[in-house]
Amino acid sequence: MNATTEAPPTNTGGQDGAVKRTALLAIGAIGVVYGDIGTSPLYALRECFTGPHGIAPSHENVLGVLSLIFWSLIITVSVKYLVFVLRADNRGEGGILALMALVAQRLRSGEAPRARPLLVTMGIFGASLLYGDGIITPAISVLSAVEGLSVATPIFEPYVLPITLIILLGLFLVQRHGTGGIGNVFGPFMCLWFIVLAVLGVKELVHNPSVLWALSPVQGVLFFVHNGGHGFLVLGAVFLVVTGGESLYTDMGHFGRTPIRWAWFALVLPSLMLNYLGQGALLLRNPDASRNPFFLIAPEWARYPLVALAAGAATIASQAVISGAFSNTRQAMQLGYCPRMEVVHTSAEEKGQIYLPGLNWMLLIGVVLLVLGFRTSSNLAGAYGIAVSTAMLMTTCMAYVVARERWHVGRAVALPIMLVFLTVELFFFSANAVKIPEGGWFPLALAAVLFTLMTTWKRGREILAAKLRAASMDLKDLLESFQGEHAPVRVPGTAVFMTGNPEGSPPALLHNLKHNKVLHEQVVLLTILSEDVPHVSSEERVEVQPIEQGFVRLIARYGFMENPSIPDILKKGREKGLQFQLMSTSFFLGRETLIPSKKPGMAMWREALFSWMSRNARSATAYFRIPPNRVVELGTQVEL
Repeated sequence: MNATTEAPPTNTGGQDGAVKRTALLAIGAIGVVYGDIGTSPLYALRECFTGPHGIAPSHENVLGVLSLIFWSLIITVSVKYLVFVLRADNRGEGGILALMALVAQRLRSGEAPRARPLLVTMGIFGASLLYGDGIITPAISVLSAVEGLSVATPIFEPYVLPITLIILLGLFLVQRHGTGGIGNVFGPFMCLWFIVLAVLGVKELVHNPSVLWALSPVQGVLFFVHNGGHGFLVLGAVFLVVTGGESLYTDMGHFGRTPIRWAWFALVLPSLMLNYLGQGALLLRNPDASRNPFFLIAPEWARYPLVALAAGAATIASQAVISGAFSNTRQAMQLGYCPRMEVVHTSAEEKGQIYLPGLNWMLLIGVVLLVLGFRTSSNLAGAYGIAVSTAMLMTTCMAYVVARERWHVGRAVALPIMLVFLTVELFFFSANAVKIPEGGWFPLALAAVLFTLMTTWKRGREILAAKLRAASMDLKDLLESFQGEHAPVRVPGTAVFMTGNPEGSPPALLHNLKHNKVLHEQVVLLTILSEDVPHVSSEERVEVQPIEQGFVRLIARYGFMENPSIPDILKKGREKGLQFQLMSTSFFLGRETLIPSKKPGMAMWREALFSWMSRNARSATAYFRIPPNRVVELGTQVEL
């Protein structure tokens, strides 16, 4: 689903239709956006009392932890994301890469251009961190759900890992079919999940309503007073209740701000808090239930159905994170931070529904290794949190820049608000930092590797483009050289030369003239530009610039949420006056053999890495959907 412009209705019927559409979008958001945060009750409260830094489930501690959970959800999710960050959209799209592109765009000619490289670096590293979340979320969510079987009966304990791996394998195998077919049941299923969460919480809450005192912030303050440093360490487990917060922003483009807000305040937040309060009431009555309060809160007869329901909810939560990884990767490709990969569109109607086979199998391998390495959801909780807390810090900093540069909010207003969010998130980050030896190293190491790959690719492409520009010839000079007796032989048909430089002449054109000594009657110089916006309008997509002597410059613009297509570009060009016959058109591409050197640019090891990434990138022919039987590739060697 795409975000729609929320215009005020002009009549009662229109208002009813708008409300109905918003409600349907809200249900869809419940199924996709809130899957991750919605499965946190499976393990979050348990980790506060039984994790590596767990605390005794005394009356004061239970109320204190519940207070911290409630106010974390209010400050971080309700206020920061739902009220403020969702306003920082890039033409309707959200996510840390969309925010980075927006910040870079605003600062390119703004008041603080020196801050641009730092903020872009933060955005790239933040996106790298979220891949770790994309691997850990399926592992911990599904493992937590299946572990409910061992709560129901110890007989199933040896089968927890095999069942988890089978579910995860099935999840990744169905990715190639897309989310369109099963997406229709995500919303209703997750609505059922949240209703069950609320019912289970109320069932226990009515027996011990005194747990409602936990909603007072005083209980959170007293928790720190009584427990000191140990209480601070528990924040690392408390943070697990907000780990899906970034998804609210990432998936904004699919549903829009209003449906996401409706879903949160009308169903998700009340259901989560009722369940956490119910688990707390159970602990006040039976402290031994801290080993797994989520499943022990249910009647014994309902535990097997609850395991099945939890497994379904965990699978949906995993699906949302995997789809987010696909979308982030496509954005990174279009922004120039990732090599070309195969992108399969799984829906003819929804452009956002894509599947990346290579990334899918890499995620599956990572998830399987993670499950086999950590073996329990409690062990995985040690690796969970540090990546998301770091990404949240970066989102806050970039959102502050947007508030100052785009919304023109005064520093006296924007700075105090940002400091509140930063203070909370720095506490969470510091508490999660102690998890690094326990598993938190994994998402950080993965992020460091991905950050290195992404920045190396970006810098390598810049160096390569500069080398090719230096080796090219000014188009005006080239055309002047065709005058008189030096005019090349012209052959019938159209030649399309792809070039990243919209000003000069493509190296492939010069090589063709040098070796074949002919020129087609019509020469099209095609440049595809990626803009710092998610989508480019149809009217702005293609620009046709006739030059002279049969030369035409064709410039196509795409947003970072779109995939370029040569057939579509040529179709648009024809609508704007470009004359050609596809069967008499040849596409000339340059293929560079990259040679690492000691010349200024990058370190030798990064040049070797860039060369390896270039060799393994998807071919331009396949990526741009060029008819393969019409392609001519001309190779050249380039020293980096």
